[in-house]
Order: sequence, then structure tokens, then C-alpha cells
Amino acid sequence: MRPIRTFNVSPSLPPQLEALRKLAYNLHWDWNVDTKDLFRRLDLDLWESSRHNPVLMLGTISQQRLQEAAEDEGFLAQMERASRQLDEYLQERMWYRKHRKQPALVHDRTASQECYAYFSAEFGLADCLPIYSGGLGILAGDHLKSASDLGLPLVGVGLLYQEGYFAQYLNADGWQQERYPINDFYNMPLYLERNPDGSELRLEVSYPGRVVYARVWRVQVGTVPLYLLDTNIEPNNPYDHDITDELYGGDIDMRIDQEIMLGIGGMQMLKALGLNPTVCHMNEGHSAFLVLERIWTMMAEHDLSFAEARQLARASQIFTTHTPVPAGIDLFPPDKVMHSVGHYADRFGLSREQFLALGRENTGDLAAPFSMAVLAIKMANFVNGVSQLHGLVSQKMFSPLWADLPVNEVPISAITNGVHARSCVAKPTQELYDRYLGPSWSDAPADHPLWERVKSIPDEELWRNHERCRSELVMFVRERLQRTLRDRGASPTEIIQAAEVLDPTVLTIGFARRFATYKRATLFLRDLTRIRKILLDMGHVKRPFPHKKQMVQFVISGKAHPKDIPGKELIRDIVHFTREEGINAHVVYIPDYDIHVSRLMVAGCDIWLNTPRRPREASGTSGMKAAMNGLLNLSIPDGWWDEADYVRTGWAIGQGEDYEDPTYQDDVEANALYDLLEQAVVPLFYDRGDDDLPRGWVAKMKDAIRLNCPRFNTARMVGEYATRGYFPASDRYLVLTSNQYAPARELALWKAKVMEQWYSIKILNVDVSQPADIHVNQTVTVKTQIHLAALTPTDVEVQLYQGAVDASGEIVNGVPSVMQYQGTDQQGNQIYLGELAYSSSGLQGLSLRVIPKHEHLGSPYGMGLVIWATP
Repeated sequence: MRPIRTFNVSPSLPPQLEALRKLAYNLHWDWNVDTKDLFRRLDLDLWESSRHNPVLMLGTISQQRLQEAAEDEGFLAQMERASRQLDEYLQERMWYRKHRKQPALVHDRTASQECYAYFSAEFGLADCLPIYSGGLGILAGDHLKSASDLGLPLVGVGLLYQEGYFAQYLNADGWQQERYPINDFYNMPLYLERNPDGSELRLEVSYPGRVVYARVWRVQVGTVPLYLLDTNIEPNNPYDHDITDELYGGDIDMRIDQEIMLGIGGMQMLKALGLNPTVCHMNEGHSAFLVLERIWTMMAEHDLSFAEARQLARASQIFTTHTPVPAGIDLFPPDKVMHSVGHYADRFGLSREQFLALGRENTGDLAAPFSMAVLAIKMANFVNGVSQLHGLVSQKMFSPLWADLPVNEVPISAITNGVHARSCVAKPTQELYDRYLGPSWSDAPADHPLWERVKSIPDEELWRNHERCRSELVMFVRERLQRTLRDRGASPTEIIQAAEVLDPTVLTIGFARRFATYKRATLFLRDLTRIRKILLDMGHVKRPFPHKKQMVQFVISGKAHPKDIPGKELIRDIVHFTREEGINAHVVYIPDYDIHVSRLMVAGCDIWLNTPRRPREASGTSGMKAAMNGLLNLSIPDGWWDEADYVRTGWAIGQGEDYEDPTYQDDVEANALYDLLEQAVVPLFYDRGDDDLPRGWVAKMKDAIRLNCPRFNTARMVGEYATRGYFPASDRYLVLTSNQYAPARELALWKAKVMEQWYSIKILNVDVSQPADIHVNQTVTVKTQIHLAALTPTDVEVQLYQGAVDASGEIVNGVPSVMQYQGTDQQGNQIYLGELAYSSSGLQGLSLRVIPKHEHLGSPYGMGLVIWATP
């Protein structure tokens, strides 16, 4: 029976408790331990059963309990403290105001006009908002939290999934099964955006042959609003309801429809909300269609040509790639792209092939698919990978877009990921840091003197705190396993055994991530005899101070994509191994990995294990969270771990070698893992004195905290995005739109002129002052004569390019230096002069090149134009 009318019923709170509503609807509670304690105190059982959802909790708690709390002076005092903390937090975000400098040419524009729009297909913010699948979403959520901490004028844009990502359970054989619980938006910390008259704010997004309607929900993340689109409404048809049904679900048609809603619908939503972003940040390529809508809006509202609007949009757009392999990029068939968004080609005045070239690496290949990553790269002025190693991988992967540039100069930089400290560090550990380091540890830079205070934390206090976290993890695992066994009708014997898994005093290794084959979750099972000895019988390993227990245990968690059969087989292999070897109590798989499970594991394990096939781990962030809690990492040097101090803060499995044979690689790296466990990890953990303290281990924990906390932190990461990306991009936008968009129009004309004349440029001759044999640091003078056609010296930069020559005769890791313009000769050619010297001996090379130059050109390589001198 369908209702004739619906009501949105809000929790009924006594007047004395009204502050709870404000606290519940701002996700600041997720990283404020005092506010979390407040909701736990209100009703611990309900807090846990609601998935830590204060809104649902307030809507279902008994009025009797609320009345009791309203008369509890201690509770009211704690609530007032939490409310005051939130108010102070919202007012005191000073980093942005301190570090932001406005461009000189903005005239009457002010910082209040800035808006940085951060687009992502998923956001992992809290356990009660299951609209994320893994690392990409958690990173996006942490990005918003730190943007709030820093006071950036940033808004998030995403989709609100009715079913989100799946809930996982295992059948009796250990095979992953999926459930799709329905998200009840009205009992989640969400606001439904409304028009001034109280009606729902709704968008009308054009799709082929139809209009899709979407409403807008807001999650308040501290000072940062996250706006989420929801198509599961009337009058949409059932297919269009599903656009915001499942994260990464459906077929290729559903994927492109979701990305249209995210990118195009997201831009239309911002406009409807009265927001005009000065910067658009694409977190992965899923949202790249936003550039089409943004260009069209600029053309329609400001009478700009496609070329002018394209330059303005590109100058103020940022793209972050998380993909280390081409297979991870969204590719769509050309016909499907034209069917879905081809109307923009007509609006732009482009032919079919001109439009498709926006998303093609090789524009001459008319059968090539349309790449969302290529579209994002071509339409962004700042492109970055998510670790230093991933930046190098990305330069190589996308180098064909800059065919005339050396790979090391491909304009893709790196901003290494981080994690939000207050979200991932366990409550007792935060309190420990607050006591010894001070309250600013969570966002203090690496050079801050407070990090030296880590050494002053008493060993016993740090270790006992960690033991408490390990015990909490063990208790949670036992309870979770018992509940899941009861749910699937397991025998009483199995349920009883689950109550005794793990030992809270034993060395505990954590492994938790997406179960993709390249992450090699079963590498530790390569030699079953050897791993069994490590797990159960480390007494055969000699050590100076034997301990009564010398065992090892594993806590493992993670999901495989529903369509990833090999990934599901890895999970089943682990389950079968534990049963067949009779070690269920020592290797435990926790089903349904989520934020809550992650936080317990990164606090309660001793070692964080990561075994990807290098270099396929773009960054990884779970190991950063573990390090912030004092865990030691044991990992392949890939992603972030490749740039960490893996000698003082953990151990590296191998030295980053490359292998042609993956089977041989697995054998070598599994043996290296076993060697490290037997010879370094286990002995250090069980090396105890009379006080039962592993002082060598604790010293390593302190190094992990001191060296990794400030470096792999989203406070540092988002600060880098601001100073290297947002501020310059916003400056360019504000400058280019000043004076009725005159600078944007001029830049488009300049680019058109340069493109027309570029291939008429000729490097006529290069005169080198010295012979082939020279000495280290000897000055070499170079003079060149260049024909610039209809261009002028202000349009170009002429550079010398020097570096060592490799065995193939190529300059490697070349360094450019600018030549100085000397004037024009009698034939009208331009004369340039430069000097260089070589600081090392051996075979060194010299070349010369011409690149475009303009004051509003964000990157000199963005146009992909380079002319090199020929030998």
C-alpha cells in the first residue's frame, strides 16, 4: 500500500538536549573523541548497533533515556563542552587566511569569492555513511576533513548511493557473498537541500532522449559541505533510479550514466546552489565530464568561444590520478560517448573526431576508445600522482601525450597521500599524544620541535597503551566472528571456538585491503610448512632473551569486487588454509571490512603487512594509519612505503627489484618475507627483559610515530594541494576572468597564433664555443640563430638541455637552462646566447629546444609543443 502523503519525522529532544542535534549533523564528531564519548555515554548498545550513527540513535532512543540524560548534570556539562568545541572549531580555521595571498591583478575580487570544488565518485567519511568502497573513498573523505581543519573554501561533490558498496559475508565454504542493504537517508547525518519556499531542490540533467531528475543532499564535514546527488526519486524511470543505486555496479552503460551525473550533474548542482567554483579538482577520471558542462556554461553565460572557454576551464582545473596501470582507466566506445554526450560537440562547434580527440591519446586513431583519464589530463593545468613513485609511473604511462618531451619532464607531478590523524588514531593513543606532545600534534609539520618529544613518552606507558588496543581488537574479532557464524547457522562448536580465537599477548600481523590479485594477499602462504612454523613454533629460532610465547598470528580483512572471481578465490584460499592446517585460532579472516574494522586493526595489530606487485600500488594509506598508531610496517617498497624510512620504522621486503617472471618474483619475495619474520621481526618483538617490555620494539614504534605522523598526514597533503594546486589555479581563474574575460580571450588568441606558426619555427644553427673534449666545470658558450616565423621572442623560451648520455645515445635526466635573447640579425632571425658547464665527467650531451611562453600559461608543456635542434 503506497502512502497518500509522507512525513519526515525528526527526533524529539528535550529542550536541554537540543545541542545533540547540532552535534549529530556535523561529522566533526567522527574525529572528536569527546563528542563520540558523549554519544556512547547516551546509549552504548545503541551507538554500536546503529553503526555509530548519532542521527539514527537520537531517532530511536527511548524518550525515558533522553529525559534521564536531560536531568543528568554530568551529561549536560559534557554536552556543553562538546558543543563549545564544535563552535570554536568552526570559527578558528586560520591556516587558509594565514597562507593565502591574493593575486595582484584581481582588482575588486576577494578571497570570499574563491570556491574549490572537489569531485569524487566515493567518499569514506564515517562508518554510518557507507558510500565508499576503499582507499580512493577514504582518501576523499580525509581530504574533506583536512580541508575543514585548514579552513579552505572547498566543497565536495559526489553521488549518494541508495545501496552504496556491498556488505560482505562468507558462506560455509569461505566464498564471498554480497548483500546490498538499503541506506535510509532520513536517518543519516544528511540534510536535504531545499529551495527558499521549502520545496526540494531538484536538477534536470539531460540524457539521450530524456531528462533525469536529481535531488541534493548535504553532509556537513566540519566547515566543508559535501553535496551528493540522488536520482532515486519520482518521476525518474526505474533505470534512472539505479544511477545512484550501487557504487561501481552495473554495466558500461550504467557507468557512463553515473559519470554524467557526477560530472555534468555535479556542475549543474553547484550552479543551482549559487556556487561558482574557481577551481575544479577531479579525484580520478570518473568526474571528467564536468569539463564539458563547465566549458558550455562559460560559453553560454559569458559569450566566450569554445577556444576561450576551454583555456579558462583548463587553467583552473586539477586532476589527481590514482591508477598505476592502463587497465584501471575508464574507457568508453566512441559511439557510446557520442550518443551520451555528443550534443556538446554541436554546442562547441566541433566535428565528431575533434570532440572525441579530447579523450584520445592518439588523436589520429579513429577507432581508439574515449579515455576519461586522458580527457581529465588534457583539461587540467595541474596533474599529479599520489606518491613519488606513482608520479614517475604516471609520467611514463601518459608520456605519449607529450611525445616530444623526455619522460622525466612530462608535466605530471606527485603529492603523496596522507591520512587524517584524528580519524585514524585510537582514542587512548590520541590522549597519550595530547599529554606528551600537545594538542597540535595532529597537524604539526615534520620540522616542529614537538616531534622530538615522542622520545620522552615512557616506554611502559606507550607499550601498555598498545597492549590495550590489541586486546580491544581481539575482543572485537571474537564478537564479530561469533555473530557472523550465528547468522549463517554454524554449529555450536564453531561458535564456541570463535570465542577463543587469537591471543591478546601474541605478535599480531594485520593485512587489510581490497582483494585484487596484484595485492597478493596469499603471498605469506607460499610455503605452508615454513609459515606454519612461524605461526606455531618460533622456539626453534635462537634469541638472546627467550620468551615464554614466541608465536605469530594474522588478522586479515578486505573485500573482492563482486565480479572479481580470482579475488574471491584468494579469500577462500585463506579460509581453507586455516581449516586444513587446524590454525583457525591463529589466522583469522574478518568479514565485511569497513572504516570501523580498519580503525580497530590499525590500532591493535603490531605489524602492518603489504605485499603488492611493485609498482602497482599507487600509494596505499592503511599502512600510514598503522604507523600513526605506532605500528611497524612490513611491506614491498611500493607506493608510499618506497619513500618512507623503512629501516627505522619497519622493514622492506626486497629492495624494489623488477622481475620478468611473476612466479619467480613470488618465490623470492615470499622467502624474503619469511626471512624477515624469522630473523628480525619475531626476535625483536619477543626480546624482553625482566619487566616484560620489548624495548627495542618500542624504540622502533617511537620512530614510526615521529617520522611518519607528520609526513604522511592529510594536513600536509591538503596543504600541498592548496599551495601547489588550488591557489595558483584560482589565481589564474580570477585573473583570466577579470576585465570582462579579456585575459582569457587574449590567451585563446595567443594559443591559436602559436599553434598556427609553431611548425614554421626553424633552429638555423647552433655554435658551441668549445671542442668535444672539455674539463669538469669548464664553461661552454652556445649561440643559436632561430627563425620564429610570425612569432616574437616574447612568445617562446629557448633552452639549452644538458645531461649524461646513456648506452643508447640518449640524454638522461636532462637539465634545461634558459638562453638569453640577444637581438635580431640582418635577415630578421633571432639570436640567443647561453652558457653551461658539466659538474661530472664521462660522456655528456647537449641539445637545444624551443617551447611556448606566456604569463598565463600554467605549464610551458601544457600545449605539447617542443622543437628540438637536430644533430
